[in-house]
Amino acid sequence: MPSRMDAPGTTLAGLTRRWKDRKRYLWLIALVMPSLAFVALGLHALTGWGVWLWIGPIVILGLVPAIDLVTGLDRSNPPDDLIAALEGDRYYRWITYLFLPVQYAGFAAAFWFLRHGDLSVVDKVGLTLTIGFIGGIGINTAHELGHKKESHERWLSKIALAQSFYGHFYIEHNRGHHSRVATPQDPASSRVGESFYRFWPRTVLGSCRSAWRLEKRRLARRGQHPFRIGNDVLNAWLMSVVLWGVVLAWLGIGVLPYLVLQAVIAFTLLEAVNYLEHYGMLRQRTGAPGHERYERVAPGHSWNSNNIATNVLLYHLQRHSDHHANPTRRYQALRDYEESPVLPTGYAGMILLALVPRAWRRVMDQRVLTHFRGDISLANIQPARRAHVLTRYPAPAVPPSAQAPGLISVLARAGGENGPHPAGVWGAHVTGARCPGCDYVYDEKAGDPREGFPAGTSWSAVPDTWCCPDCGVREKADFIVPGTAGRWPGRR
Repeated sequence: MPSRMDAPGTTLAGLTRRWKDRKRYLWLIALVMPSLAFVALGLHALTGWGVWLWIGPIVILGLVPAIDLVTGLDRSNPPDDLIAALEGDRYYRWITYLFLPVQYAGFAAAFWFLRHGDLSVVDKVGLTLTIGFIGGIGINTAHELGHKKESHERWLSKIALAQSFYGHFYIEHNRGHHSRVATPQDPASSRVGESFYRFWPRTVLGSCRSAWRLEKRRLARRGQHPFRIGNDVLNAWLMSVVLWGVVLAWLGIGVLPYLVLQAVIAFTLLEAVNYLEHYGMLRQRTGAPGHERYERVAPGHSWNSNNIATNVLLYHLQRHSDHHANPTRRYQALRDYEESPVLPTGYAGMILLALVPRAWRRVMDQRVLTHFRGDISLANIQPARRAHVLTRYPAPAVPPSAQAPGLISVLARAGGENGPHPAGVWGAHVTGARCPGCDYVYDEKAGDPREGFPAGTSWSAVPDTWCCPDCGVREKADFIVPGTAGRWPGRR
C-alpha cells in the first residue's frame, strides 16, 4: 500500500531532491535514556535528594508524554527511491550500537551504588526502577537489532536482552509474533475486553512457551535435542546467567532482589507496549475451504502514532504498520500510512492509560469499533468477555462488507494473494524460492542447515508451516518460485 507523500502534487523527483531527515540528530536522544543512571547518581550526589533516583519512571512516564503533547506529530516519509541509501547510512546503526555500552556501564554503576551507597529501601527501589526502565528501552534496542540480517547485530540483540533475562524475546518476537500477529494464537496481541493485568501473565508465559517450541521444532528438523548450546533460547538465557552471576559474585547475594525487580520492570514495560500495539486488531480468515489461512498483515492491523518524542526515543517503533510489513527495514526508513489506525497520543502516554482499565476501555474500545466500521465482531475479543462486548456494541444494520469503501473488500484484497497455489506447483521441481518481503532466497543446492534443511533438500520437502527465517512474516505459500525464464515472477 502506498505511503503518505509530504504534499499533494509534489513530484517524486522534486521530493527526492529536497528531502532531508529532519530527525537525523534527534535520534541521538535515544542515547540519553541509558545515560539516566548516571544522571540519577550525579544529581543525588550533588543534592542528596532521593527523588533523583526515580528519574527513569519520571522521565519516561511523565516528561516524555508531556513533550509528546507539546511537540505534536511528524508524518514525513522518506521518498521510496531514497530508502536504500538511508538504510545504508551507518550513522544510524552506530546510534543503536552505542546504546549497549552506556546501558551496561550505567547498570554496573547503579548496582555498585545500591550495594555501597548509604540508601534507604525507598531510594534503592527508586534506583532499581530507573535501571529497569532503562532495561525496558534496552529491549526495544534489542528489537531493532534482532530484526537485522547481519549476525553481529543479532548477537548484540541478545546482549541487550541479558539484563532483563528476556532473551527468548529474540526468538518469539521475530518468528512467533510477526507470523501470528493480530490473531487469537498470538500471546502478544491483546484483545478487546482484556485488561493489561490479564494480558500480562498470558503474554509473559505464552511468549516463553512459544519461543521454546519454535527452537525445539527448528532443532528437531536438524535431528538434534533442544537442550544444547545451539538453542537460541538457552544461549540467550545463558548470557543472563553469566551476567547476573558476575554481579552476585561481585556485590553479594543481597542485590538479588533488586536484580529480579529491575528485570520484571523491564519486561513489563515491553509487554505494556505490546498491549497497545495491536489491541483488538484481527486478521480475517481467507481462502477456499480446507485451505484457509489468515490474510496477510496489512497497515490496518497495528496501532500507529507519529508523536515525535516517543518515536525518537523508541527508534520509530510507533510506525508499527511499516515495521510489520518490512521487519528488516531499519528504523530511520520506516514510513507512515494513511490507512493505519491511530492512537490518541504516543506510546508513553498510552502506557499510563493502559494501567487504568476503565479509562483504557472508554478511549480504545470506541476506536476499535470505529476501525471496524461499527462491527465489533470483526475484532479480536477476549473469549470470556465476548458476549458482554457484543451486547455492549451491537452489530450495525448495514454490515461493513456492504459499505463503500468497504472494510471487508479492503481486507479481502490484502489477503487475496494468500489462497492456495495452483495444484502441483509445490510438487514441481524448482531450484529455489524467494521471500517477497525481505528477499531471503532458499536455494535447494545450499539448503539452509541452520533451519534443518541440509544441502540438496528440495523446496517441496520444506514443510508448509515453515516461515522465512529472516523476516518471520512470509510463509512457504507466499514464496516466489522461479519462472520458466529463470526470473523471479512478481519481483518488486
